[in-house]
This record gives sequence, structure tokens and C-alpha cells, in this order.
Amino acid sequence: MNQINKIVINEEYIALLNDIKKKIVSARIKTARSVNKALIQLYWGIGKSITGKQAMHGWGNGVVENLSADLRKEFHNTFGLSVQNLWHMRKFYIVYKDKPILQQLVGELPWEHNIVILSKVIDDKEREYYLRLSAEMGWSRNVLLNQINADAYQLSLKTKQHNFEKALPVHLSEQADESLKSVYNLDFLGVTQPVLERELERRIVEKIKHFILELGSGFSFIGNPYRLENYLWH
Repeated sequence: MNQINKIVINEEYIALLNDIKKKIVSARIKTARSVNKALIQLYWGIGKSITGKQAMHGWGNGVVENLSADLRKEFHNTFGLSVQNLWHMRKFYIVYKDKPILQQLVGELPWEHNIVILSKVIDDKEREYYLRLSAEMGWSRNVLLNQINADAYQLSLKTKQHNFEKALPVHLSEQADESLKSVYNLDFLGVTQPVLERELERRIVEKIKHFILELGSGFSFIGNPYRLENYLWH
């Protein structure tokens, strides 16, 4: 019993435990990605088959409903084989079949993300933007929806319209351009045109103050700016 306790509190054991945890998490991520890619390939193949057979035999829309009913009987009402999802697969193939760059990107995202982009975005460049950013930033489906609704792609284009490369030395130009890659939507502050930094600060503080006071007892708004000493974070 004492030997077990010694092992539990031993630093080398803790290091081993953490290492195994990391390996498990890494394996889960790799497995999830592998399964996701296989699922995307399956849906691509289904969409391709439906499109090809419709073109070959002149079948109408009814074939999709029939396929869904028969497939769900065979595979126990699997949601992924619903009529709506089969239509998504067909559209998925038709939209991306001649676009190899986008084909590579769609496999990096969950099917629900792909449906959102497929349904709400039309322009190929804009689709590429959301596909890349979703994968790189790990956006959830809701975050992706918010980004699309906020026209993040259009905002990213506007922020890059500048003359930094002409007005600044090369290294400063690169830094300035980099600083504009993060786009913030300030609509919730009522900001619809450029404002001074002090005015922007005032509006932000007002929103924070209102939020904190709404929380009720246990929270307080001290003021702005208020200096926090280092010992508070020890």
C-alpha cells in the first residue's frame, strides 16, 4: 500500500501519466480527423453517383426521396441519409467537382460546417476564405455562422486596402498589414464610423459597466482606468 502511494506522488509517475494523456488526446484527434475525411469522401461519392445516374437516365427529383427511404430502412433511419442531406451531397459534388483547391479544404471540416458554407456562401473566393479560417482557427459551427453573418470576408478585404507598402519601409509595412488581419465587429458599441481612441474606450467601458452591474451582488465596477498591482495575480 505504501509503495502504491509513493508511486502516485512520484514526479516521474506524474510525467508518465501526462504523457499518456497527451497520446490519448492526440490519437483521438487523429482518429476524428480520419473518420471525418472518410465521411466527407463517402458523401462526395454519394453525391457523384446520384448526379451521374440522374444525367444518364433522366431521373427527376423523386429518385432522391426513394433512395433516402430505402437507405434509411437498411441503415436504421440514419440521420445522414435523410432526403435533405442527400440533396446536400448532390449539391456538394456539383459545386466542388471542378475546383480542386476547394476539394482539398472541405475534407478538413465537419460536414455541418461544409453545409453552412455551401448554403450561405456563393462566391468561390469567399468559400475558400471561410473553409481555410474555419480549419486554421478551429471555429465551431456557431462561430462560423456568426463570421458569415458579420461579413467577415468582406471586412477582411477592406482592411487590406491601404498604401502601407508605399508610405512605410518594408519591415514596418509588413507589421502594419499584419496588425489589420484581426477584424473586430464593433456594431454592438454603436460604432458605424471612425471614432477617437478615447471615445472608443468610453463606449467599451460603458458596456462593461452595464454588464457587471447586471450581474448583481458579488460583483463591482471600480472605475476606469484602475491600476491592478502585480500581487493580485500571484
